[in-house]
Amino acid sequence: MSIETFESLSLTLGIGGLVLYMIYIMYKLAQESGAGRFGTAMIFLGLGLGIIGFAAKSVIQMVIQV
Repeated sequence: MSIETFESLSLTLGIGGLVLYMIYIMYKLAQESGAGRFGTAMIFLGLGLGIIGFAAKSVIQMVIQV
């Protein structure tokens, strides 16, 4: 395995792990704050948009090959 392949794989797994951890944190925040269904949806929508934006940026960079 080359260094470039290892770095690419490590970056993908590392960021994926951080995203999963952030989703867990959002879930715990909603649970501990006593937010209802609407509040939980707003937490996931508001904070989840950052995750979606980060993923969209990566996809757009791949499409235009920057």
